[in-house]
Amino acid sequence: MERLQKIIANAGIASRRAAEQLIREGRVSVNGVVVTGLGSKASLDDEIRVDGKLISTESYKVYLMLNKPAGYVTTLRDPEGRKIVMDLIGDMHERIYPVGRLDYDSEGLLILTNDGEFAQKLQHPSYMVPKIYAVKIKGNLTRKGIAEICAGVKLEDGLFAPQELRIDKVNPKSTWLRVAIQEGRNRVLRRLFDKLGHPVQRLIRIGVGDLALGSLKPGDSRHLKDAEVRKLKSFFRKQKN
Repeated sequence: MERLQKIIANAGIASRRAAEQLIREGRVSVNGVVVTGLGSKASLDDEIRVDGKLISTESYKVYLMLNKPAGYVTTLRDPEGRKIVMDLIGDMHERIYPVGRLDYDSEGLLILTNDGEFAQKLQHPSYMVPKIYAVKIKGNLTRKGIAEICAGVKLEDGLFAPQELRIDKVNPKSTWLRVAIQEGRNRVLRRLFDKLGHPVQRLIRIGVGDLALGSLKPGDSRHLKDAEVRKLKSFFRKQKN
């Protein structure tokens, strides 16, 4: 027996968090009975329906990486009518969804999958999967400024310190930084540099764990290799041990 939200996520219907919302809204039934409790469990042999549609519990797992351009939102639909990342993927037999978020103005590596457990662990801070960014900020940072950031800066939602911060290139009026973080607080890097008086001019996610964006062009996507998926999953095993 598995928790119902986990079964739904693993079937590629939605992320685990979104699956919990489907359950709360009474849109899920098991063997003809509507289920609304998040603690509910089911067997893979049960008849599980979402919005009346029977789900398959033997979904083929898909893992994609996309080089997201600026000007797209990482949701499956947008009430404001903005472009969504799924517009860049094209038709697929499996229903996939983005893992985590890259905000509208940000660019770079975005993973999409129908593997709910994989997505949940990749995002969860307890598994400490690093996300690496190339960040262009206004102005220049001193060595003292870098040391202060690495020691931790107090934001409105708590103390924040990057896992890694280094200068890659200094221009007369801007600086390119390489920043690695292990958490997913909303717009945390933009808020950090705004507070320090160095607004972000460009933000590109260039890596997740051992997976690098490489030469993938903006707007293009590709399937992850089996070895790449295994390397990402190795972070989960390290934390378990």
